[in-house]
Amino acid sequence: MADHKESKMEELAHKIHSKISSPSSSSDSDDDKRFHARAVALKAKVYRLFGREKPLHQVLGAGKPADILLWRNKKLSGGVLGGVTSLWFLFEMLDYHLITLICHLMILALSVLFLWSNASNFINNSPPTIPEVVIPEKCLLKAASCFTFEINRTLDIVRTIATGKDLKTFLGAIAGLWFLSILGSCFNFLTMVYIVFILLYTVPVFYEKYEDKVDAFSEKMIIELKKQFAVLEKKVLSGMNKEKKKD
Repeated sequence: MADHKESKMEELAHKIHSKISSPSSSSDSDDDKRFHARAVALKAKVYRLFGREKPLHQVLGAGKPADILLWRNKKLSGGVLGGVTSLWFLFEMLDYHLITLICHLMILALSVLFLWSNASNFINNSPPTIPEVVIPEKCLLKAASCFTFEINRTLDIVRTIATGKDLKTFLGAIAGLWFLSILGSCFNFLTMVYIVFILLYTVPVFYEKYEDKVDAFSEKMIIELKKQFAVLEKKVLSGMNKEKKKD
């Protein structure tokens, strides 16, 4: 379905280009506008995963984090991946501990800076310039506000599920918690965090590369899931109605 729509778009774009390159007239201009409007309408109807209307890079923020996740800068992305993998190897394979690592790094940094500052007086060299770091209050308040909003939204979803008003959300929550329980029995928390990081580092870039095929496949899957959910919801509601009638 998505491939058929894309082919129509390409055909319309070709017609628009051919008309623009030919001698113009008032009727040609009107035809161009109609062709352009149809192309825009067809593009809007193309299914995108999660209903997104913007490119993936803009959805991810269009900043440096998006560049890292989509491997726009391969050296920087590779460096971040190597650093996180090294930390995971230290903690998981070598049985290193986070507090121990932080303390050792602080000891090393403070010792180097202290010795450098005192040695500079004897060797007539300038001491190290240590910048003053101050966290703006607005940043902390904004982070706290976002965190509070997410907690309240989660509590609202839990309340909606508990009241039995949304069967779809209930089934999704049960499936998600069941899946997490299986992962938790197979991996510890640190390894699960590392797996999530690897997924965030690989899935977006592969999706961006094959998004047309993925969107077409996901559209078919979502349609089929909606059909199955409608059948299940109908059975559940019919069963509840029968129990009410018996009562």
